Amino acid sequence: MLFRFGHGNTLKLSHFYYSTQCFRSSAPATLPNLKPLNSQISSYMKNGYIYEARKLFDEMPQRNTVTWNAMIRGYFQNGHFDEAVWLYNQMPHRDIFSYNTMIAGLMQCGDVSGAKEVFNYMPCKDVVSWNSMISGFVRNRLMSDALNVFDKMVMKNVISWNLVIAGLVGNQELDLAEKLFGEMGTRDVVSWTVIMSGLVNAGRIAEARRCFDDMPVRDVQAWNTMIEGYIKVGYTGIAEVLFHKMPGKDLKSWNDMISGLVSSSRVHDALRLFSEMPEKCNRSWNSVFFGLVRNGLVKEAHALLEKTPFQDVVSETNLILGYFDIGEVENAVKVFELMGIRDTTAWNATIFGLGENDHGEEGIKLFIKMREGNVSVDEATFTSVLTICSNLPSLELGTQTHPQVIKIGLECFVPTSNALITMYARSGNVGSALREFSFMRSKRDIISWNSIICGLACHGHGEEALEMFKQMRMTEEKPNQITFIGVLSACSHAGLVKQGKYFFNFMKNECHVKPTNEHYTCIVDLLGKSGLIKEALTILDQMRADGVEVPSSVWGALLGACRIHKNLEVGKIAGENVLKLEPLNSGVYMILAEMYMDSGKRFEAEKIWYRMREKGVKKQPGCSWIEINNNGSVFIAGDNSHPRFSGICYVLDLMHAEMGVEM
Repeated sequence: MLFRFGHGNTLKLSHFYYSTQCFRSSAPATLPNLKPLNSQISSYMKNGYIYEARKLFDEMPQRNTVTWNAMIRGYFQNGHFDEAVWLYNQMPHRDIFSYNTMIAGLMQCGDVSGAKEVFNYMPCKDVVSWNSMISGFVRNRLMSDALNVFDKMVMKNVISWNLVIAGLVGNQELDLAEKLFGEMGTRDVVSWTVIMSGLVNAGRIAEARRCFDDMPVRDVQAWNTMIEGYIKVGYTGIAEVLFHKMPGKDLKSWNDMISGLVSSSRVHDALRLFSEMPEKCNRSWNSVFFGLVRNGLVKEAHALLEKTPFQDVVSETNLILGYFDIGEVENAVKVFELMGIRDTTAWNATIFGLGENDHGEEGIKLFIKMREGNVSVDEATFTSVLTICSNLPSLELGTQTHPQVIKIGLECFVPTSNALITMYARSGNVGSALREFSFMRSKRDIISWNSIICGLACHGHGEEALEMFKQMRMTEEKPNQITFIGVLSACSHAGLVKQGKYFFNFMKNECHVKPTNEHYTCIVDLLGKSGLIKEALTILDQMRADGVEVPSSVWGALLGACRIHKNLEVGKIAGENVLKLEPLNSGVYMILAEMYMDSGKRFEAEKIWYRMREKGVKKQPGCSWIEINNNGSVFIAGDNSHPRFSGICYVLDLMHAEMGVEM
């Protein structure tokens, strides 16, 4: 009879040795000279030297059961499950350790049926065999099977109880775990710690503390569990008291307490505790360091970094991100340039930071330098670069980067695909954006939908954007604030007043999304452009009633509508309110002056121009750019410094002349 295991191997029933006594062996007695060789095999396997262990095994003139067991256990330890099963089939004799090793190994690789077969056909079982089955069932999340084996056990030890209680806790069956804990005859420190950990994870911190106080003996793990529990629910002060009461602390104790202080924004206390730490490590230092950076103390963190021996690529990368967060781009780049070792994360952080701080061109140059230096790139690299490309006037670099993404196989990575959609959509290449979106299919997240809806909306494809929103609502993704900015913007661009008002109310009342300044700006813009100035004013009244201060963007949208529909009365109110919030906004002065002139009120227009001069406000010059043969040229109104200015003017004169002839 053959028994088949999950990895395609077979186990012969004839290899089992039956006897009226458990595991009576006819194998030769263990020879003294085999002990060092067996130990050497175990050492090789423990350190991952599988080939060397097998070579020694094959060269041994004699082997005993211990030799075979060492090899099988080693194969399982190193993930070579097929070899372990094959070798088990070749064993001339087995002892109980052979069977128990096989059960544990098969359970480890998920071959539950194979482990059951070995267990069922064992001539004799000890408590380790039963415990191995319980442990294996728990490992494979088969709690009902674990409980069934536990109930059948004639002789249970404390390990049996601990295994099944720990399994129930891990399976969030805390009530049954507590019941079994109460039935235990003998408990050890592990029993108490397991049930206490379950109470902590369930948020029942008071009960966990009573359990902790009732423990007859506590080890460092019990103390750590209670401290970690208090930190998790925000009682850092009580955790700190316990920490200082601990009779003995390990590295985890110090790290957990330091991390807890950092998470409570007690960074200086964390730093003090770190200085008291007997055996410091990079993990503890980086926890403190990150806390300083996250709380905006970037320069203080930098000063400490210069003095510590724990300076590494992680802390330096966090420092770079910290400087970018507070807008100090020059310092961030300086830290990057001074790094002794730069990994991919450090490069990514710097490229991303440059893009986020409106230094996209420098970020692209750094990316090119990264590629030239043969630094490995990943999905985060391309996501950052494509995001920068979406903000550039030219699509050229983005279209060059896209094939690299495909070549490396990162197009299936959702953030990278989202960045591609955003890049194409913002540049107006809606067709390519839609193609990328269609490739994602089941992998789309809320960012994917928002990118395509907003992209369609801002390029005048209002109906298509609303159709895409309709498709989104048929999925599990829930619309958020950004989604509705795209939807309302689509209605505004397409003049869909009825739909815009519906979706604005749908957002608030059905989706329970609180309107932001952007939403109010969109709805006011929609109503105003459609000539519904009075209805737009009611939105402003509604904002004030909700306790929301009307921002300049909403007043600006109303001003723009009044300019279109020549409503000077409301336009004057809107314009003055914008100037209260943005007194240096040259565009508003110009619009107001224009509206006064169009209404024949030259004196009021001159007063606006006088206010501009008095405040030193100057009209922002227009800017345009053009790309020819991969070379970009920027033109600013009133500026004749371009090297080909004269030639351009000559061509323009010719064009004007030609236009004059045609006219």
